[in-house]
Parts: sequence; structure tokens; C-alpha cells
Amino acid sequence: MEIFGIPLQAFLGQLLLGLVNGSFYAMLSLGLAVIFGLLGIVNFAHGALYMIGAYVAWGSLEYLGLNYWFALVLAPIVVGALGVVIERTMLKQLYKVDPIYGLLLTFGLALIFEGLFRDRFGVSGQQYAVPDLLQGATNLGFMVLPNYRAWVVFASLLVCFGTWFLIERTRLGSYLRAGTENPALVQAFGVNVPLMVMLTYAAGAGLAAIAGVLAAPVIQITPLMGSNLIIVVFAVVVIGGMGSILGSILTGLVLGIIEGLTKVFYPEASSIVVFVIMAIVLMIRPAGLFGKEK
Repeated sequence: MEIFGIPLQAFLGQLLLGLVNGSFYAMLSLGLAVIFGLLGIVNFAHGALYMIGAYVAWGSLEYLGLNYWFALVLAPIVVGALGVVIERTMLKQLYKVDPIYGLLLTFGLALIFEGLFRDRFGVSGQQYAVPDLLQGATNLGFMVLPNYRAWVVFASLLVCFGTWFLIERTRLGSYLRAGTENPALVQAFGVNVPLMVMLTYAAGAGLAAIAGVLAAPVIQITPLMGSNLIIVVFAVVVIGGMGSILGSILTGLVLGIIEGLTKVFYPEASSIVVFVIMAIVLMIRPAGLFGKEK
């Protein structure tokens, strides 16, 4: 059976690959949306935090003998702690100035982290094996589905929609949103707003680290893995609407699938299709698909 002249198995395989890539886009754009939506910071260091998360997973196995499941817990803690240091020592000074300064600072941090890891590990890349529990594949009849890729999609959706529910549907989330809009009023009710802001940035960094651990068995771990992905992720956030958490999740998943299908029907355009869509969306709706018009 064929679809538009493409064998069904090849079509579905590429669709799955697009969904896996879309899961990474959704996870990374979620962290960006959380940080920008609640703190107003364009966090260009997000790709570097994603890369560090992958290296924490690799290093914890290589040097400490800790397996993948421990890394899924350890990496967001380590990278979240790094986020606390960044927020308390640097970003804290920039909340009341033009957002461009935060972008420049985080861009500089990204270059520093990338340079440090290139100096220590080189650019050849490290391999990280798929955990034993998730090795192999499942025959669905029309295609063979690798178990680890299915896990990536499931875990990404669980984390993404769990984070959305926490921010949009719980009392803690209402405190976070109120604290960013009127911190003086919220602090008057006894809420420690600076602590809440610090933990928000740490949580966004932790989300990037989880994405890095999920990506480690799928791609080679290199210091460049974050910078290669972050531009596309920023485009996803812009299309979904800066600061829109649900918009980032849905847009990331859909664009991953569109990119995957483009590789089937018109491979030459697969590397630019996301940016073409971004340009069209910005011309029609500058605030993004899910963003609020001012």
C-alpha cells in the first residue's frame, strides 16, 4: 500500500520520527515558555542546559555507574541547581531592565557552557545505550515500533501536560502567575515571591535536562547538540505564542510531525519548513497562534 506514491511503512516510520522530534521540541519549548511566560526572560541558555542534562546522564553512568532511571531523576536536580545559581547570581539583577539584556546574558552563558564542554569532551560525541527495559521493538503489523521511541513520546507528553496542569489548574500555578503580574500584592499575602521566581527558573532548567536525558540514547551526545536545536525551538515558541505553555506543547508536536512528513514528500525543504511556517504565522498573527494580542 502506498500514500502519495510513498510506501506505507516508510510513511509511518517518518511520521513516528517526526512525532519523536516533536516531543523534544515540545519539551524544550515548554521550558522556554515557562521561563518567558512567568519571568519575562528569553532564555538562550536553554539549549546548553539541555546539553548538560544529557552529559549528566552519560557521566553518571560512565563515572558513577548510575543507570538511565537514576539519571532521569539526577539530571533535572543537577541542572535545576545550576539554574538556581544562574538566577540568584546573574538574572536577578536584570528583571527590571530591558529583556534584551537577559537574552544577551543567557546567550553568553550558552557560549561559555558549550566552550567548556568542547574543551573537556571534544566534539566527536559520546554514545549512551538504550536502557535494557526499553530495548527492542514492537511489531504493530503495519510497522515495527522501537520501544524507546515510544517511551520518549509517552514520557514527553506526560511531563508536558503535567506541567501545563500544574501551572494552569492548581493553586501553586495561580500564585506563580499572580506573582509575575503583581509581585508586591502577592508578597503582601505572605508568599515568598523571590523564592518562587528562583524555583520557576530552576524548574524550567530541569525540564531542559529531562529532555537531554530522553535524547541521550537517540542521538550522539555532543557539546553542540543544544545549539543545533535551540533555534528551531525558539521558532516553535514564537509560532505557538511567546509565554503560551499549551501553545508551545501543541505547536512543538505538530511541527515535529510536519517536519517529518516534509522529509518524505520534499526532503530539500525539511530544514526550513519550520521557519517558513513561522514567517507565515507572524505575518497573519504576530502574537503567535496561542498568544494574546496586546
